[in-house]
Amino acid sequence: MSALHSDIPLQKDEQGRDIVLSAQDVTVAFGSKVVLDKLNLNIYRGEILGFVGASGAGKSVLLRTVLRLLPRRSGKIEILGEDYDTLSEPERNQLDMRLGVLFQQGALFSSLTVKENIQVPMREYLDLPQEMMDELALMKIRMVGLAADAADKYPSELSGGMIKRAALARALALDPDLVFLDEPTSGLDPIGATEFDELIARLRDTLGLTVYMVTHDLDSLFSVCDRIAVLGQKRVLVEGTVEDMLACDDPWVQSYFRGKRARSIVPREDIRGHNDDKGARSANGREK
Repeated sequence: MSALHSDIPLQKDEQGRDIVLSAQDVTVAFGSKVVLDKLNLNIYRGEILGFVGASGAGKSVLLRTVLRLLPRRSGKIEILGEDYDTLSEPERNQLDMRLGVLFQQGALFSSLTVKENIQVPMREYLDLPQEMMDELALMKIRMVGLAADAADKYPSELSGGMIKRAALARALALDPDLVFLDEPTSGLDPIGATEFDELIARLRDTLGLTVYMVTHDLDSLFSVCDRIAVLGQKRVLVEGTVEDMLACDDPWVQSYFRGKRARSIVPREDIRGHNDDKGARSANGREK
């Protein structure tokens, strides 16, 4: 029986969590250059996962590989319990309808209005009358906090924050289970970024979404992400909570989560406490 139907139980991990996305031993290369090497990662139902790493490490490469925009050399990727490679074309279309994507900078079609952009996936996958699509588009527009009059505006008439919200409305057009966000707060001012983070968290809670967020925004990682995965050395170096990140000994992870920018977000006592714990462990090691 197919897991394409939302009432079919997903595979669970050892802690009983539903696995919505599973990447197993995924290798991606461009010619002789290997970008990802036997990478493993699980994303669980209902969580917001923040995916971080140094520039050029391959964060967007993994996202595009999961979405089948880039080929993988080896490994297996399962989404909502299904492997695309084993599905028929109708089954792939059905699975695609359960996914939503917000690309970097929004990627709205410049020649279409906001309403028409939101209706693109509806036209691609559904056969609905125009009046119903108009009603659904307006509902999505309100859902992401845009005014109704934004529906007939073109991307060139929108602010950066409005573009991100319009793109999010398009990502939610088909009521997906899993949403991919690629640098959603990039280019937004601090207030706009905070409001967008709050919107993501609210939609996750109200719609029951699972969110895969590629980001470099420390505020997003600390405020809305349930778990964080760090990409480095062509694989996932560490995954877990913010506390797990602060306790990690990897130099890049230390620099990222304990650096000057992080200190404005993480309470000083938290960083000091983790540093003290690390010092105590080192001292105990020397005593031995």
